Amino acid sequence: MFNLDDKLELNTAKQLSPLNLAFIGDAVHTLFVRQQMQYSSDDKVSELNAKVSKVVCAKNQAELIDKLMPILTEDEIAIFKRGRNTKKGTRAKNATVQEYNKSTGFECVVGFLYLTGQTDRLNYLLNYKENL
Repeated sequence: MFNLDDKLELNTAKQLSPLNLAFIGDAVHTLFVRQQMQYSSDDKVSELNAKVSKVVCAKNQAELIDKLMPILTEDEIAIFKRGRNTKKGTRAKNATVQEYNKSTGFECVVGFLYLTGQTDRLNYLLNYKENL
């Protein structure tokens, strides 16, 4: 049986494919932004969805990771670089290749922190832009 609070050991998570980390990280980041907007707005779902899409896009994720780089740990930087540099099966639709690569690295960091149960750190990073 699987539970949402099941966590991976650090070494196990580090061995996961960057695309697997990004797959989870994308979902976690999207859920975070959806909850954040839902709690702070009484907009209709269609309006919320449009707002969420603007925030979780590759361009915005690339900008966020640029701001986060100075405060990332060595492990987080290594995870980011693996994600940024991995060969992807898809192409960027509304972003440059550089933005898309950075966003994949960002999603890897989010996925890694989530899967290893580092939720305090994850919350800090996802809220970082608001702490500036």
